[in-house]
Amino acid sequence: MKYILLAVVLTLAACDKPTQPKIAAPQREVLEKAKAVDQMVQDATEASKKQIDEEAGK
Repeated sequence: MKYILLAVVLTLAACDKPTQPKIAAPQREVLEKAKAVDQMVQDATEASKKQIDEEAGK
């Protein structure tokens, strides 16, 4: 009887989904923020270059 109960408990324990910690989540969030800032800087640089070119062309 003990062996059957042990087998049932082990079977049920094996079916549970293991919880995986999200170790890299904070790093991913920081990376996404950095990418957004980089894109903003690139857009601002492009706008500045465009404005300088327009003023130089006048």
